[in-house]
Amino acid sequence: MAGHAHDVLLLNGPNLNLLGRREPGIYGARSLEDIVTGLRKEAAALGIGLTAFQSNAEHELVDRVHAAADDGTAAVLINPGAFTHTSVALRDALTGIDLPFIEVHLSNIHAREPFRRHSYFSDVALGSIVGLGATGYTLALRAIASHLQQQGGA
Repeated sequence: MAGHAHDVLLLNGPNLNLLGRREPGIYGARSLEDIVTGLRKEAAALGIGLTAFQSNAEHELVDRVHAAADDGTAAVLINPGAFTHTSVALRDALTGIDLPFIEVHLSNIHAREPFRRHSYFSDVALGSIVGLGATGYTLALRAIASHLQQQGGA
């Protein structure tokens, strides 16, 4: 859907391909495909192009962030998964491309194991949405759409 006034890249990190099957009590029963389908409808209603990418490999996520600097991407929504707590490389990629991004987590990372409470992304993100399940993605998309409209008009 390139060519929209604002294109948003949705990145999902490791194990998010297992959504709906992996610990549904924590992460919910909806699959990632289902979440992305709903977000595409929401993006279309907002007049935004949405590209989705998921990988279990850190370097693939880093490479996709680098590509976003030159492919018309206006902003990024990211659920880094476990890389939230470990990936300085992914953080550096996001700060290096100078695009606004919102961090999304299905679970409330602050209410989980101590090692999950630190994020390498929260302090450099436009904002973070945690603990609201799949609804968090929709809220993040609406927030980034509003931010982009304020920055450059619709």
